[in-house]
Amino acid sequence: MICENHTRVTEFVLLGFTNNPEMQVSLFILFLIIYTVTLLGNFLIITVTTVDPALQTPMYFFLRNLSLLEVCFTLVMVPKMLVDLVSLRKIISFVGCGIQMYFFFFFGSSECFLLSMMAYDRFVAIGNPLRYSVIMNRSLCLWMAVGSWMSGVPVSMLQTAWLMALPFCGPNTIDHFFCDGPPVLKLVTQDTTMYEMQALASTLLFIMFPFSLILVSYTRIIITILKMPSATGRQKAFSTCSSHLIVVSLFYGTASLTYLRPKSNQSPESKKLVSLSYTVITPMLNPIIYSLRNNEVKGAVKRTVTRKVLKLDAF
Repeated sequence: MICENHTRVTEFVLLGFTNNPEMQVSLFILFLIIYTVTLLGNFLIITVTTVDPALQTPMYFFLRNLSLLEVCFTLVMVPKMLVDLVSLRKIISFVGCGIQMYFFFFFGSSECFLLSMMAYDRFVAIGNPLRYSVIMNRSLCLWMAVGSWMSGVPVSMLQTAWLMALPFCGPNTIDHFFCDGPPVLKLVTQDTTMYEMQALASTLLFIMFPFSLILVSYTRIIITILKMPSATGRQKAFSTCSSHLIVVSLFYGTASLTYLRPKSNQSPESKKLVSLSYTVITPMLNPIIYSLRNNEVKGAVKRTVTRKVLKLDAF
């Protein structure tokens, strides 16, 4: 459809969270702190799982990929959000909006599949510990990681190309803090039923399918744990996957509220809070969860910091 008697939108205005200058400064400081903690925490996980010999296992290989994904995921939205909080004109170009949306879908879909690969890794470790190193060999882990990253390509290309090809001939104000699918969809000036059906199908495939794999893996894990004769063995087995289970619950619990109901009757403010939880808060919490609940990671952090301090003392 061509925009008859109207000019096609060339840029969008992001309303963000508030127009109150004092509140914007407070939010800027808060989100800057959160973003800094996110980067430091995830880069710390990447570093210790790379250099520490005790963490050269499939579990920490996937954790390293998850931390890298979180860094990329937040990089798509948070810097632009911080700039907008201290800018008078919260503008993003039409092309820029499409690029931001593409990478948001890409990294989000990739994380869904990576979380399912991590669940399978825990299932093999608990269900078949004697053959764990044979099954989860280096080649398989590499292909699983590559497959997880590449899984985001088709859904991001389809969702973004289709949505941005629709006519935007009227208002250009996005009531959100980044170019997400549902709020941008509201600005389309024609019937969007077909796109909504495709978006729902993509959501079921690229969010619910990996979630189903996670459910299957954890069902098998729970059955295996319950069959263990000793309480100590059951507690140790559960502790190895509790951090991943918490991360999955946080990510899927909030994301499903947005993408399983793209045109729900939730207020824009509540939608922003839900989006904020899985785009900003969860990436910050993931390294904290894995660090606080994992003695191996805490030990590796201490060893890494100690080595750095000793090197500095040597100079």
